[in-house]
Amino acid sequence: MLRAAALIEKLGIPTASIIGSGFLKQAEVVSKGLGVPLAIGVYPGAPMVDSEAELIRKVEESLAPGLLEGLIGKIQTLDNEEEQPDIKKVVFSGTLDEVQDYFYQKMWTDGLPIIPPTKHRVESFLAFTDRSPEEVIAVLPQEGREASIESIAVTGVMSGCKPEYMPILIAIIEAMSDPVFRIQDCGSTPGWEPVVILGGPIIKDLDFNFGQGMMRFGRKSNTSIGRFVRMYLRNICGYRIPPGAGDKGSIGQSFLVAMAEDEDSAREFGWPTYAQDRGFDASENIVTVHSVVSISSPIYSAGDRAIDHVQQWADLVGSSFTYWAHTGFKTGMWNPLIVSSPSVAKVIAKEWTKDQVRQYLYDHIKVTAQKITHYAKMTSTPTFSLKNLVEGGILPEEYYQSDDPERLLNVIIHPSMVEIIVAGDPGRNQSRAYMGNHIQGPPTSRKINLPATWPNPKKQAD
Repeated sequence: MLRAAALIEKLGIPTASIIGSGFLKQAEVVSKGLGVPLAIGVYPGAPMVDSEAELIRKVEESLAPGLLEGLIGKIQTLDNEEEQPDIKKVVFSGTLDEVQDYFYQKMWTDGLPIIPPTKHRVESFLAFTDRSPEEVIAVLPQEGREASIESIAVTGVMSGCKPEYMPILIAIIEAMSDPVFRIQDCGSTPGWEPVVILGGPIIKDLDFNFGQGMMRFGRKSNTSIGRFVRMYLRNICGYRIPPGAGDKGSIGQSFLVAMAEDEDSAREFGWPTYAQDRGFDASENIVTVHSVVSISSPIYSAGDRAIDHVQQWADLVGSSFTYWAHTGFKTGMWNPLIVSSPSVAKVIAKEWTKDQVRQYLYDHIKVTAQKITHYAKMTSTPTFSLKNLVEGGILPEEYYQSDDPERLLNVIIHPSMVEIIVAGDPGRNQSRAYMGNHIQGPPTSRKINLPATWPNPKKQAD
């Protein structure tokens, strides 16, 4: 809302935005990042849980006067943001413990110990890219900082990454900076978390875990790269939880380690890899960033037919994800991601292609119109209307063919939105599903560009 108001203000049209009191700190961060003074009216508390009488009282006593003051030019000035440190200068000297305490007090850490980003360590990361440290990929919300190559190196050091991960880290920030990814929504109340998905020869080159325990902390590559994403969102974008601000995840979740696919198994079964599904060649190294707002329970399935396993996916994905699907209905997009163990994928692939799996899930995961409307109204959309969404071209015509509240609707809007990865324990019959947060953080991919001196810049430079 504030970003839209800033655009309108720049056209010379006065605006006043309605902000819930719980979002005030985040609004301050966004306003500073936009560099435009914005008028706001504050609604105390959460209107969704107030009675009609209480809502009217709060609008009359608090919200309306604030909007009026803003529209007549009485804009509250915000405190000046603390001066940003020069990336080229030493900001602190001391023992390791003193460095940890200093960074923590400055809210530059995620609460875990960091590797101090010394000049030498940062330069070791920069040796693994041909790009200039001063190059800026984008200016990022919330706080309007530059996503420079050097800032990526600094964050990589702090997160415990190895220097050779640098090309991956750059590709991650390029993907997240794509307007399609909507990095400006990373601090929204659902508390969704980006997950990185790796494809290509670099999976083995840099020792990524794609087998048993693939989503556990423990493998340096998977874990430190997952941490890098959250650290970058925190320090460069400004998504911090209290006593900071910017991140409004109501409960939230912790960072997810990077995923890597068992591409050898996928090829053995005759399925394209996930990167190939995304339109890339098997020889290319690819990174995809994908929002995760919810994770299913472990999905165990048994049998020697494809239907035995895919029906189980339909049942469990449907029961896990149907509630949140209304957000996809409102935007016309959501991307469920299924991680299938090689043992399960092998059985399915003997009979069905990935597209046949997608079609089955599309055809068999259903919800009633009444239930999806109820879920939407309980969340934040009292005006939710399937009729309006169809007439507005957001949903296909099939979603409003009658007024029958018990009519069944496809939970998955289009079969192509289902994503499938082969990974996990080859000795167990387990799969798991990850739900994307509609248009916030849809799967966004970039090629990983390796430096000319890969894999050992120092040795080849000598």
